[in-house]
Amino acid sequence: MSHATEGGGKPRGGATTQRLPAETKRVFALVGNPNSGKTTLFNALTGLRQKVGNFPGVTVERKEGTCISQHGQELSIIDLPGAYSLSAQSPDEEVLRDVLLGRRAEMPQPDVVVCVIDASNPQRNLYLASQVLELGLPVIVVLNMTDVAEARDMKIDAAALSRALGVPVVPTCAVTRRGLAELRIAMSRSDLPVSHHKVDLPEDVAQLVEQYAGGVGHAALYLPEEKDAIERAAPGWEDRLITARYEAIHRICEDAIQAQRLARAGLADRWDAFLLHPIGGWVGLFGILGVVFAFIFSVATVPMGWIEAAFAWAGGAVEAAMPEGDLRDLITGGILAGVEGVVIFLPQILTMFFFLGLMESTGYMSRVAFIMDRLMSKVGLSGKSTVPLLSSYACAIPGVMAARTIGDPKGRLITILVAPFTSCTARLPVYFLILGVLVPGDEVPLPTKVLALVGLYALGTFGVFVFAALFNKLLKRQKSAPPIMELPGYKAPSWKAILIQMWDRAKQFLVRAGTVILGMSIILWALQTYPKSDSDDPAVQAEQSFAGQLGHAIEPVIEPLGYDWKMGVGLVASFAAREVFASSMAIAYGVDEEDEDAEAKLRDKLRAAERDDGSPVFTTLTCLSLLVFFVFALQCLSTVAVVRRETGSWRWALFQLAYMTGFAYLAALAVYQGGRALGYT
Repeated sequence: MSHATEGGGKPRGGATTQRLPAETKRVFALVGNPNSGKTTLFNALTGLRQKVGNFPGVTVERKEGTCISQHGQELSIIDLPGAYSLSAQSPDEEVLRDVLLGRRAEMPQPDVVVCVIDASNPQRNLYLASQVLELGLPVIVVLNMTDVAEARDMKIDAAALSRALGVPVVPTCAVTRRGLAELRIAMSRSDLPVSHHKVDLPEDVAQLVEQYAGGVGHAALYLPEEKDAIERAAPGWEDRLITARYEAIHRICEDAIQAQRLARAGLADRWDAFLLHPIGGWVGLFGILGVVFAFIFSVATVPMGWIEAAFAWAGGAVEAAMPEGDLRDLITGGILAGVEGVVIFLPQILTMFFFLGLMESTGYMSRVAFIMDRLMSKVGLSGKSTVPLLSSYACAIPGVMAARTIGDPKGRLITILVAPFTSCTARLPVYFLILGVLVPGDEVPLPTKVLALVGLYALGTFGVFVFAALFNKLLKRQKSAPPIMELPGYKAPSWKAILIQMWDRAKQFLVRAGTVILGMSIILWALQTYPKSDSDDPAVQAEQSFAGQLGHAIEPVIEPLGYDWKMGVGLVASFAAREVFASSMAIAYGVDEEDEDAEAKLRDKLRAAERDDGSPVFTTLTCLSLLVFFVFALQCLSTVAVVRRETGSWRWALFQLAYMTGFAYLAALAVYQGGRALGYT
């Protein structure tokens, strides 16, 4: 049972304090359940004074920041992964446990733990808090989201809760910043107490803990080696302890929650009745996603146009200021083009993360996961994979980054590995060019274009589900238990937290992905520029360049797909970005992209192109083979760079590049050679 307070308000058994020198820069660890508002509180305390990375050896995100106390001291704050228990079941929970127990070499044990509790659901949140109190560290309990609790007519006596737990309890509302001053005052204290709160263990378990744990005490219950030893001696002990813990929490809540009544069926219930309905939920989801993608495909294109115009102006300024030569070409065709290829995606990325943040902040994201879970579970994914996969239809980069919302590490990895199969907008120039060659006439008829695009998008979606099911069997050795989904209450969005998240993601993308892409873009520029040809004909230069030589070198490999060396150059160049394939074809066939009718001229030249034996190059089967190849191939260095960043390993990034390229090759081979075997050309 928990140690209740007695007469004078002191916790039974007394409470020790830990006094630290005032000049010491103390480390505060923020812990709490998912959806408790912990990250919103972290952003409110630190603002932009934060940095994001990964814990070494895992893909778990590590967020650190600083804030200034009421006494002017600089405090270091670590936002640890959200969890429901210290009995770790996932990498996130393992990191949380190991940091609090001082078991991670790269990070010292925190000086103070700030335990964030959702005030509208204290019994569930106090489970983790009660475990944290047993670690022997100074603790501050934060009753966050008090506005939601008040809306539900819940009145929590913070003083009574403080007496019961033996630590300071501070009510806050991080969204409105209410209570932050009081929290900073509590964090400024150098005499924070160490709680003596403990749940009484069953006698046999207590003896085993003493036997196997030494001086660690209750903390041993969260270490796998000690837990396994106790389980062998007392099977089922953990279920008994969980029951005892919840009974103790129930007694605390009976004293601390002065008044509580069931909330009347109100607006939130009516929203859930629609958004979780078997039919209405899908209508609501597609309606909201329609708005999201309307912004990505239309509104985001406006700033993308500004970025494109800005780089065009910069390129023109360089050309006007510098004489012709390789240095000028390097700056315009290598550096500026490489930077543009990264920055151009920012509007889409920021738009996607704005809506993701909005959906997460308001509580709607959990509803999306709930209604999608049954469908996604058929291929081993969860409902949380929905938004990352759907956002990949705009661009795989924000889709891969959005997979961070998936708690299960294997589900997150599978989502990342299959997300690029979705047909992103960068594929559209390739699709339209090849469809224009495939269908006679200068313009592709609208019905044909729609049907063809639907088929291409369906083919990519088919790849997502097939490979998700395959990877689920390969990566998940045992069938996971049905997930327990939490549906948090609806909340007003934290605009500051959303904007900070957008800034953080944009910075990470530009710094981490941009450096890789810039270097690779310069390499690709050099491959297309050297060695120099004596001819002024761009087509001759393209053939004699290293890229052209590489195209000739790989021609025997791609010839079974119906491709020649010029298409090989396009495939090599398209690794910078898929849409580069069209401009590479224009160079290879001597079409000036500055011409007003350059696209029509290029289509005509591709249709008229002949092989050495006089047969056409771009036959129906060749065009279909190319379309299938670009549906499945990972022709995007930006995505490779971001996957490396998100998985923390080149192994997965290169594996994804290899398996997608290999499958694209086999699929294109099947289309071309299978068609020829059936008598088609």
